Amino acid sequence: MDSQIKTSAEAYESDALPRAREVHADPNHEGCTDVALPVQMKKPVKTKSPAQWAYERIILYIKNFEEQLDNQHEIAMGFAGSNTGILKIEGMGYFDPDIVTFFGSDETGAKTQLVQHVSQLNVMLRALPKETDQPEPVRIGFRLAQELNGDA
Repeated sequence: MDSQIKTSAEAYESDALPRAREVHADPNHEGCTDVALPVQMKKPVKTKSPAQWAYERIILYIKNFEEQLDNQHEIAMGFAGSNTGILKIEGMGYFDPDIVTFFGSDETGAKTQLVQHVSQLNVMLRALPKETDQPEPVRIGFRLAQELNGDA
């Protein structure tokens, strides 16, 4: 039990700050909730649009997923509840108040963009083999996370 006394302002702020929880079968698995939040994510949720808030959280999941990949794989996403295939993630953005977009290419290499309303957001992150002619895998999650930390 938390015996610390909080002012009403502190209670209100803690209620508006982001909270998350993950539990994994492997106790050594480091999830998104085990890392320090980027600067942008420490701002109260109520100051953000649904699109910005979804964008920021997806970045954390992408970066964490990429950290678990070997050098032979890159991140892609499948569309849950759909048979439209997968998209190799090459970029991501949002358009306030409620649109999130993903840029990339499909299995054939065709340029692809998904524009999705936050109420429909439901994606599956996947590992795909990297292109054989590229020496290192592309890691979009690290670039996206830099922006959240104000490093861009």
